[in-house]
Amino acid sequence: MSIAKGRALVTGGAGFLGSHLCERLLNDGYEVLCVDNFYSSSKDNIAHLMGNPRFELTRHDVTFPLYVEVDEIYHLACPASPIHYQRDPVQTTKTAVHGSINMLGLAKRTGAKILLTSTSEIYGDPLIHPQTEDYWGNVNPIGPRACYDEGKRAAETLFFDYHRQHDLRIKVVRLFNTYGPRMHPQDGRVVSNFIMSALTNKPLTVYGEGQQTRSFCYVDDLIDGLIAMMNSDDTVTGPINLGNPGEFTIAELADLVIEHTGVNPGIDYLPLPVDDPVRRQPDITRAKSTLGWAPTIPLVEGLTRTIEYFRTSVLG
Repeated sequence: MSIAKGRALVTGGAGFLGSHLCERLLNDGYEVLCVDNFYSSSKDNIAHLMGNPRFELTRHDVTFPLYVEVDEIYHLACPASPIHYQRDPVQTTKTAVHGSINMLGLAKRTGAKILLTSTSEIYGDPLIHPQTEDYWGNVNPIGPRACYDEGKRAAETLFFDYHRQHDLRIKVVRLFNTYGPRMHPQDGRVVSNFIMSALTNKPLTVYGEGQQTRSFCYVDDLIDGLIAMMNSDDTVTGPINLGNPGEFTIAELADLVIEHTGVNPGIDYLPLPVDDPVRRQPDITRAKSTLGWAPTIPLVEGLTRTIEYFRTSVLG
C-alpha cells in the first residue's frame, strides 16, 4: 500500500478551481481534505472524487475556526465572481478576512505551509500595464467591488504579517481570469456568460464597446502554477502573478465563442459596470524566473474544451 505524500487541505475545494486542485493533488499522491460551505460551489464538481479513500469532504464555513491536522493548506475559499461576491458583500469581506485569520491560525498551530489565492482584482482599474507584483493598485475602497478587492488585499496583509510575526511559511499568488470546465454556468464571468448565451441561442452581452481587455488562463495551466508555488522554496513567499499574458478584447472573445460554438445569436451592448477595469494583463516574469512556470494552453484550445464541457455536462 502506497503512503500518501502528506495531507493537504483545500478550502473552497468544491468550487471551480478547488475541484481541479483536489483532483490534481489526489493524482499526485496526497490525502486531500476538501472544505466548502457550498455558497457558490457544487457537490457535482467533486462527485467523481468521493470514492477515493484518500479524499475527505467536510462542510464548513471558514469564517469559523477549523480544527484538523494537515501539512499543507491551499486557501481558496471566497466567492470570486461579481454576481456571487456582491450578493452578500459583508459575508464576502468576512470570508476573506476572518477566513484567512482562521486558516493562518490553523497553519500556525500545525506548522503547515499555507497558500493564498489572491486576485488580479487587488490591482483595481490599473494605471500601469501590464501589471507587475510591485504595483500597489488603483482600487475604489467604497465601491460595489470593494468587498472582494479590499477583502483580498486585507488577506494578503494578514498573510505577510503572520509571516513576519510568527515565521509562518506562506505563499501568495494573484490569479488572473481563469476559465475551463466546471465553471458555474451562472457565475456572471465573461467566458461562461458568452458560452451559455451562444449555446442557448441568446444574444451575448457585451459591456461598453467591448474594447476592455482581459487575459484568460486555462484551468490546467493555473493548477500547475499553484502546485509549483506550494512546492517552491520556503523563501519564496510571493506575491506572484499567475495568469496567461495573452491579452484579448471582450469583443475578440465574443467573436471566438461565436466561431467555435457555431452559433451566432447576435450581441447586446450595455453600459459598463461601475469600477470595471479597462485593461488587465499579468506580467509573469516573476513566475517564469522563480517557479519555472508559464501557461501552455492557447485560448482557442481552452475555449474549445470549455465549450464542449458546457455543451455536454451542463446543457447535455
